[in-house]
Amino acid sequence: MAANKASVILLAKNPGPKFPAIIQAVIDQETPWAFDILVMDSGSTDGTVERIRALPGVRLETIPPASFGHGRTRNLAISKTAGEFVALITHDAMPANRRWLRNLVSAAEQAPDVAGAIGRQLPCPGLNPFIARDMNLFFDQIAAYPSPIFRIEDRARYNSDESYRQILHFFSNCNSCIRRSVWEKIPFPDVDFAEDQIWAKKAIEAGYAKAYSNDAAVYHSHDFSIRETARRAFDEAGALHRLFGYSLCPGLDTVARQWLALTMNDMRFAARNHLFRRAPRSVLRAPALNMAKMLGYFFGQRSKRIPKALSRYLSRDDAIKRGTRKGG
Repeated sequence: MAANKASVILLAKNPGPKFPAIIQAVIDQETPWAFDILVMDSGSTDGTVERIRALPGVRLETIPPASFGHGRTRNLAISKTAGEFVALITHDAMPANRRWLRNLVSAAEQAPDVAGAIGRQLPCPGLNPFIARDMNLFFDQIAAYPSPIFRIEDRARYNSDESYRQILHFFSNCNSCIRRSVWEKIPFPDVDFAEDQIWAKKAIEAGYAKAYSNDAAVYHSHDFSIRETARRAFDEAGALHRLFGYSLCPGLDTVARQWLALTMNDMRFAARNHLFRRAPRSVLRAPALNMAKMLGYFFGQRSKRIPKALSRYLSRDDAIKRGTRKGG
């Protein structure tokens, strides 16, 4: 029997009450070709496993929580499917419409050297307006690129221009599609963070391209608490410094300068959009969230130089692995 055109993989762990609607949105995708769905669960205790087993047409695989790894688990899930293309989303990413999968695969099919594609991530309704603004600006920047296909056009610039490298290898498995034949040559690395961006960097440097689709959108966002913002920033800065050499916060003077710049920008945005009246709580929290982010960047960049116990405490990813936070 011929393989499906695409396989959809969702990683899950205690995804919460929205997950059945997300699975149904995937089931309801309208495509001119066949696709299959696999849920890889890493220790849910909220009834997710039982709900998935009751769904016709959805396969379930389970692994112990301790064996989860961002790259390792995705490689395992992909190995258990056969689609020419593999769409990857997380348990909190809701397809925005019934053509999400078709648009995502179409983006990856634009050229034979496209290793994978990513789609837009939309802020969920009711999200903190400052976070929603930042998300929209980020994906607007990608959408404004001269071509929906990204490849190394200028090797000298790639080697010398950090911002150029970053936009070329940005990849997010919250909403992505990869070509199986490329994955067979370049599987995801077994790392704690940024397995998607390392994979894309390797693929780009091997001569492949990536694609972007504004129309293959999912609703995916997080309104983190002040503490979670710091811990998320800690993980991000540590991974980007360790894996790519990027410096998000060189020193304490950067913490102060960037906090002031971010907060002033937020206050101007709040004034323009009448947020002092419409979202006063978000305005009041903005300075604290900005400081939490900058301190997270500062300590995350130095994660290898601080005591291991402190590093584990500050890491949100470690907390998820220990089961003190939901994860997937």
